[in-house]
Amino acid sequence: MKTSKSLMLALNIMLHSKLRSWLTIIGIVIGVAAVVAIMSMGEGMQASIESNLGGLGADIITISPGSSRAMGGFIMRGGSGGGDFSFSRISRANTERKNLTSKDVQIIKPVDNVEYVMGTVSGRGEMYYLAEKSSVSIQGVDPMIWDDVTTSELESGRFLTTSDYNSVVIGSRIASDMFKQPLVINRIITIEENSFKIVGILKESGGSFGGGGGDNAVIMPIDAARNILDDVGVTEFDSITVKVSDENLVEETMAAIDSKLMLFRHVTERTKDYSVSSSVSMQETISSTMESVTLFLAAIAGVSLLVGAIGIANTMFTTVLEKTKEIGIMKAIGAKNHDIMMIFMFNSALVGMVGGVIGIILGSVASTMVALPMMGGRMMGGEAGNLVTLQLLVFGLSIAVGIGMISGAIPAYRASKLRPVDALRYE
Repeated sequence: MKTSKSLMLALNIMLHSKLRSWLTIIGIVIGVAAVVAIMSMGEGMQASIESNLGGLGADIITISPGSSRAMGGFIMRGGSGGGDFSFSRISRANTERKNLTSKDVQIIKPVDNVEYVMGTVSGRGEMYYLAEKSSVSIQGVDPMIWDDVTTSELESGRFLTTSDYNSVVIGSRIASDMFKQPLVINRIITIEENSFKIVGILKESGGSFGGGGGDNAVIMPIDAARNILDDVGVTEFDSITVKVSDENLVEETMAAIDSKLMLFRHVTERTKDYSVSSSVSMQETISSTMESVTLFLAAIAGVSLLVGAIGIANTMFTTVLEKTKEIGIMKAIGAKNHDIMMIFMFNSALVGMVGGVIGIILGSVASTMVALPMMGGRMMGGEAGNLVTLQLLVFGLSIAVGIGMISGAIPAYRASKLRPVDALRYE
């Protein structure tokens, strides 16, 4: 019997058992849709995380107060504007967290492969513009080094210079969304009763100006920041940003910096009161965690595929019983065991394929609809519509068809082994 003829007979069986076929298909649809939705969202989040962390600069190292050795992981925090996310280590806070100082900066500068070192202070302050008030994140940077360290780009204006004191560069979100009237270059704003002139506006991105997201920040000279922020010492920093000459030696440079600081601060691995990190190490850890979570959730969703497989097997056994006489007739007129088996294998594969196609469509729609409200129309900086890949579609369809054929193998085999005499006498 020709393959095309076997396929037509299989299709005919499925069409003449519509209710039973569709009930079986629903089981596959649910399983495939769940797997596709979970894996597509996981891949989309991972790709966006890697993209955002890549914007931090592969050649940037950050030294922060407080040890992160206890947990060794990262947490994700949403930004105030929606769609912005920052990453920080999960750490066991030390009872005494010493601030980083200018002495730490001097210790780091001689380390091999270190090109620039910049201390940063940060805090929050009240910003006023045209009788409106808002709380903003304030970052104090060294104007001499900042433009060499930052990975952010300017939308308009310029970076800070050494002659600036009452000048600021603001993030794109502050410029466009914080006040009723958008902020532009040369506008005067008031922060904590001090007037500042806007000299630059940063482009919106997942990047960093040196240790933090710049979209929602006001960046000013560090001396001005120390003047308006409370509890900031003259020689203290909230973080230290290091730019290396060769990004391929980031890990070695981190180890050298860590070793120098441990000696200088008289601490051990157990008593260390600071942490050294880079976007590369953050990316590796978060990507590994995301992969594990995605696979775990996909495995849970795979349970519904198992239920669907059992449904296909049950349906095929019932179909074989219903078609016993037809099997006897086909064998009596010359059909071989192989022909009978192919008919029922095609039937189960068609059930799996239809369920797979519908499941892929529903899974794709579900992943996009869930991503939009969760990420404010974004998937952590990436478009939500780019979640489903061609490889995932092929994988989902292959799984559905494969499960259909595997589930139908035993019923098809039993059908092929029926003796014509027994089949013809079956009532």
